[in-house]
Amino acid sequence: MREDIILASASPRRMEMFQKRGIRAEIHPAQIDESLPIAMSPETAVMYLSFAKAAHVAEERQGLIIAADTIVVYEGQIIGKPRGEEEAFRILSMLRDQKHQVITGVCLIDSAADPAEKRCLYDVTDVYFGHYSDEELRAYVQTPEPYDKAGGYAIQESFGKYIDHIEGDMDNVIGFPMYRVEDLLR
Repeated sequence: MREDIILASASPRRMEMFQKRGIRAEIHPAQIDESLPIAMSPETAVMYLSFAKAAHVAEERQGLIIAADTIVVYEGQIIGKPRGEEEAFRILSMLRDQKHQVITGVCLIDSAADPAEKRCLYDVTDVYFGHYSDEELRAYVQTPEPYDKAGGYAIQESFGKYIDHIEGDMDNVIGFPMYRVEDLLR
């Protein structure tokens, strides 16, 4: 396993995924503007944002820089992180009894290589929500859980009980498709 891995993320979920697999990485979050400069597909958007994060860190650090960006997509529209209770309630009401996609883009830049090596990819998982009442939803949006996550939920936390099933990789829904990247870390 490489010793010079830099994770360009402050996500505790991504850090935990790396630690569980015994992958030691230095944490160096990228502070970038995450607005998109032009209209683009959700798949392109996550690769663009993950590349921007990795490139930002590559300007400051030498090593294998790994950045990721995760979004929720419903009926072709990107659903971001809710900014308050009303928005969280609206988003999760819309997703109730529906299928949506979780798309994670990953970019790796080996800034120690000459020339620097770059690789970007994405993974898609279909997530099917079951039914939940407005009362259950109102109680949930009053917790801190929905507000730092695309779509307002985390599959591995309390809202996971409302997920009927997924088609694809669970780690991708958590925020990092490790199976797509693990071999590149050796």
